[in-house]
Amino acid sequence: METELNKKNDKFKYLKITTVICLIAVALSFAGCGASDSGSTGASGSSYASSTVIKGSENIKPISVSSFFKNVGKNTGIYKMIHNPTPEEIAEEKASKEAMEIAKEEQAAQAAADLAAHPVKGWQRLIMLAIGFLIVYLAVVKGFEPLLLIPIGFGTILVNIPGAGMGDAPDGMLHIIYSAGVGNEFFPMLIFMGIGAMTDFGPLIANPKTALLGGAAQLGVFATLFGVAAMNFIPGIDYNMKQACAIAIIGGADGPTSIYVSGKLAPEMMAVIAVAAYSYMALVPMIQPPIMKLLTSKKERQIKMSQLRPVSKTEKTLFPLLLLVVTILLLPPAAPLIGMLAFGNFIKEVGIVQRLSKTVENEMMNIVSILLSLGVGSQMTPEKIMHANSLGIIVLGLLAFAVATAGGLIMAKIMNIFLKEKINPLIGSAGVSAVPMAARVANKVGMAEDPTNFLLMHAMGPNVAGVIGTAIAAGVFISTYGM
Repeated sequence: METELNKKNDKFKYLKITTVICLIAVALSFAGCGASDSGSTGASGSSYASSTVIKGSENIKPISVSSFFKNVGKNTGIYKMIHNPTPEEIAEEKASKEAMEIAKEEQAAQAAADLAAHPVKGWQRLIMLAIGFLIVYLAVVKGFEPLLLIPIGFGTILVNIPGAGMGDAPDGMLHIIYSAGVGNEFFPMLIFMGIGAMTDFGPLIANPKTALLGGAAQLGVFATLFGVAAMNFIPGIDYNMKQACAIAIIGGADGPTSIYVSGKLAPEMMAVIAVAAYSYMALVPMIQPPIMKLLTSKKERQIKMSQLRPVSKTEKTLFPLLLLVVTILLLPPAAPLIGMLAFGNFIKEVGIVQRLSKTVENEMMNIVSILLSLGVGSQMTPEKIMHANSLGIIVLGLLAFAVATAGGLIMAKIMNIFLKEKINPLIGSAGVSAVPMAARVANKVGMAEDPTNFLLMHAMGPNVAGVIGTAIAAGVFISTYGM
């Protein structure tokens, strides 16, 4: 459905809508905080009360620069292939996994206890129902990524119907969907397989320097870590380092990766992180254009790029295999994501299993997208959304996304200082891994300045590089704090 990016009267429309959404989130979160805090007595009465600057990080080993590189080095495939683990290392790894399982059970029990102590009020459900209908309205009437927002909106509506029990354990339909594929990282893996089958790596292969734009967009991921640290100084908000890493991945605008990392590092926050990640993915056409126009001049937006060279079938076939081999050798924690991406892309490019490729690209991708989005929407309940920590995730997610967009744009401008053949900075905004939404937005903004300037294929280079970059960032976080 056509958006209205080209209308002068709507120049600041999307920025205004985004601001309104954030203000609504602020109001809801503080309203929820007031309701939940009224019955608590002291810091021990709430799982969100803050007693230290970074609550919950006391038992997480501090990571220095040297220990960071040491951890990453020990988690490379090369090291694991040549190193024979000692009995102490095996015991330590087993104990670590058992501790994580115990922590998950304790968090689930604490959440149930908090809900029993502070049951959801009727007016809170009414507000969530209104938000669900608003999401559906934005998808249908405004055309904001209906493939994502329609099932998310309906999931929000259905789970908040009083007495329906669709999100209740163990037999509620939405609870089954979430437990079967969202909470255990199964659906994100299938989504990455589908993305691989739908992705053409040709633009990246033809113009490898655009990979730098995808890498620069990861600035939003790492800059958010500092934002998380700053948020901990706000009363009522506290995140530990594992939670900070999970929140930061939202900056990559990659819903499946956000779910995967939060499942590894902060399963207690997976619901809100998933909702924030998919919401910002869907709001790409709203968030990015104002930033793009702010950081580029009209002359820069009118830069025309030469046609990309043809990429051979051999290059396209070998690329996913080489990508997988490099991941295996250097960053195995990212292999589940990149492996599924490589698998989906390989069966597409090899050309001899078209039935598999078409099934993955169409039927499977459509079914999993519906189920995943319904599962994400099912987490839009008052007890998970209406408190200060959720507000922090919403604000930090928007900050991460904005910084990621700016990082790609600025890197393109820096590259133009040294390049003889200039690149249009708009394609740098596609460095976030919202494929192909970010590339389409870059193309639309470019055509608004010059209708003959087609940037879509050029923007696909940094766009697919962003997918890989976010998966690598996820692997780095997991190898640092999750192993």
